Amino acid sequence: MNKSTYFFGQSVFGQLISMIDSGIIARNSKRHKADHYVKRFMAKDHLISMLFCVFAKCSSLREVAGAMLGLSGKTRHFQLGHIPYRSTLSDANKRRSVDFFSGVYHDLLREYQHVISDTRFKAVLNKQVEIFDSTVISLFQDILKCVGRTPSNGKRKGGIKVHTVINVDEPVSKMVWFTSAATHNHALLKKLSPDDNTIYVFDKGYNDYKAFKLFGKKGAGFVTRIKDDAVYKVEQELHVEECIHSGVLEDTIIEVTVKEDNGQGKLMLRKVVFYDRVLKRKFEFLTNLFDLRPDMIAALYKIRWQIELLFRQLKGNFPLKYFLGDNENAIKTQIYCALIVNLLLTVVQKRLKRRWAFSNLVSFCRIHLFNYLHLMRFLENPERDWQRDDKNLGMLTLFRGAYF
Repeated sequence: MNKSTYFFGQSVFGQLISMIDSGIIARNSKRHKADHYVKRFMAKDHLISMLFCVFAKCSSLREVAGAMLGLSGKTRHFQLGHIPYRSTLSDANKRRSVDFFSGVYHDLLREYQHVISDTRFKAVLNKQVEIFDSTVISLFQDILKCVGRTPSNGKRKGGIKVHTVINVDEPVSKMVWFTSAATHNHALLKKLSPDDNTIYVFDKGYNDYKAFKLFGKKGAGFVTRIKDDAVYKVEQELHVEECIHSGVLEDTIIEVTVKEDNGQGKLMLRKVVFYDRVLKRKFEFLTNLFDLRPDMIAALYKIRWQIELLFRQLKGNFPLKYFLGDNENAIKTQIYCALIVNLLLTVVQKRLKRRWAFSNLVSFCRIHLFNYLHLMRFLENPERDWQRDDKNLGMLTLFRGAYF
C-alpha cells in the first residue's frame, strides 16, 4: 500500500499559524508594549492560544486550557512557547491591550491584500467603493449598554456594536470600531476620511445631510436609501430612457435643508426610484453622483449586501456567542482573533483553484486541526490519492488471498 502524498511534517494548525509572519507579531508587541511586565505568557503565546480557541470553536476558558494541555510536546510546529492555565489566559485577556491584536490584524490585511483583492470593481468605476454598516453582538452580562427597555425581571443583557468598513473588492473588514449597542450608527461617520477617490454605500440608518454635504466638499460620492419621512423639494425631473429591463421609474434632482452651526443651508442631491423585479418592491435611492446612469446607482446599492454576508459568515462560523471574559477588553480581543482567523481562511480560499464553500472550509480545518495533512494539496484534490490507495489495498487483499 502506497503512503498518502498528503502527509506533512506540520499539523494543519501549524500551517495556518505559519501564515502569520513572526515579524508582524514582534513589531506589534513592541509598538503596543504587549510584553511589558510579563514573565512567561508572552503576546505571541496569547495570540496563538486565542486563535486555537477560534479555530476549535471553544466556548470556555476551561475548554481552551484543557485542550491545550493535551498538546504538550506538539507545540514546536506552531511556535507556542508556554501553554496557559485557565487563570493565566483569563488575566491576559483582561490586561493585554486589544491594540496588539488590532495591529496584527491590520498588518496581515496589508500583507495579503494582493491575494484577496478583486480589482474589477475599481476598473469599471475608476474609484474605490467602500461599504459600511454595523452589527450587534449580544452579551450575557450588562458589560456594554444594550438597547431596548429594561425587562420586567430587572435583568439586562449587554451588547457590543461592531462598526465595520469594507472595500467592495475585499471580503474582509478594512476598519473595525467597537461601541456599546446603544450608540447610534451616526457616530461612525466621524471616523471616516472621505476623499475624491471613494464612493460610500450604506443603509438609510446613516442618513445625515450634514455628513452628505461634507462628502460633497471632499469630492466623495455616496449611495444610500432615502428615509420615508424625508422632506425635500423637487428641482428638476431628469429624462428616463424607456427600457423595460432597466427598472428605473424616476430620476430627479432634489433640494434638502441642512442644519448647520451658523443656520440652515441647502444641498442638491439626486433621487432615483427603482423597481426590483426579483424582490417585487420599489426602492428610492439618494446620491450625489449626478453623472452615473440611474440603473448603475441601483446596482451600486445592491452590492451593499456583501457586508451583510460578512456579518453572517463571522457569526455563523466563529465563537461569538460565548465569550471567554466578562470584561470589555476580553470581548474585543476575541472578536479581533475571529477576524484574524476569518482573514487567514479567506486567503486559503482565494489561493485554491478548487471551489470551497467558506463554512465547509472552516469545518474541515476544525476537524483536521492537528492532523498532519498538507492543507493546500489536500483541499485542491481530496479524492485522487485516497482512491489510488483504496485500489492498491484491494489488490493487496487479492494477493494475500491467493497465497495464504
